[in-house]
Amino acid sequence: MSAPLIIICGATATGKSDLALEVAEKFNGEIINADSMQLYKGMDIGTAKLSPAERQGIPHHLLDILKVDEAASVAQYQALARTAVDEIRSKGKAAVIVGGTGLYIKAIIDEMNFPETDPLLRRKLEEEAELLGTAELYSRLRLLDSEAAAAIEPANTRRVIRALEVIEVTGAPYSANLPSDTSHRYPDALHIGLAMDRASLAPRIESRVHRMFENGLVDEVESLIQDGLLTGPTAQRAIGYAQVIAMKNGEITEDQAIAETIVATRQYVRRQETWFKRDQRIQWIGEGQSRLAFIEQRLNS
Repeated sequence: MSAPLIIICGATATGKSDLALEVAEKFNGEIINADSMQLYKGMDIGTAKLSPAERQGIPHHLLDILKVDEAASVAQYQALARTAVDEIRSKGKAAVIVGGTGLYIKAIIDEMNFPETDPLLRRKLEEEAELLGTAELYSRLRLLDSEAAAAIEPANTRRVIRALEVIEVTGAPYSANLPSDTSHRYPDALHIGLAMDRASLAPRIESRVHRMFENGLVDEVESLIQDGLLTGPTAQRAIGYAQVIAMKNGEITEDQAIAETIVATRQYVRRQETWFKRDQRIQWIGEGQSRLAFIEQRLNS
């Protein structure tokens, strides 16, 4: 049997990183990050990135590869991640993809089309965003392509603009350029999803957010601002970071920043669930199930 490729996905705070470590240790694997914000160097506390010590000596790929003032690119990520998958498996080791950014996972596994950009159209949309606000453009996207809108953070101006740009350039919905489940780069991949009831997940999210602030998220943001966080088109909009920036600007208090981060995380969880539930290849592990035993059984079946 060829070296396995195991995908561990699911909503925020469901325990993906811990399971990935167990799987990598059990099956002699290396881990590939599929969390778009963990690509950024220095964004550690707010993204729940495992520290080097917590990685238990297991190689992790695609962490800390971008500066906070750089834009993240799905096309660039796809190329790097596929190279990592192929190199890991060529050594006879398991490749373990872990994260909650559904688009990034699908970019690795499925064939995707990346339409060309139109600089003039892009600038026009950017000017509209500045004049009318991102919410107005997001409303437009919901009317044109509700499926794409469901997968995009409403406050993520860059992605909203990109979706509208693709729709106008191609004459087709943005979601039509997303991969289908019928064209696979790695058809032998084992897709594992971690499911958790909302009632169980809610206190985990609250605890996680409070812990982030207690562990120094505000200091982390202050340090990253010195590194160019406020000039980056992507990183400054990350959940938790955006709220701390608003707090530092005097727009909200720290208590409000914590509360708004909890709300934003819950909303993100709902979008993650919507995205992943569409993929019929995912085999879900519910609460109370032995996760490692479930995966071992699937690999041996």
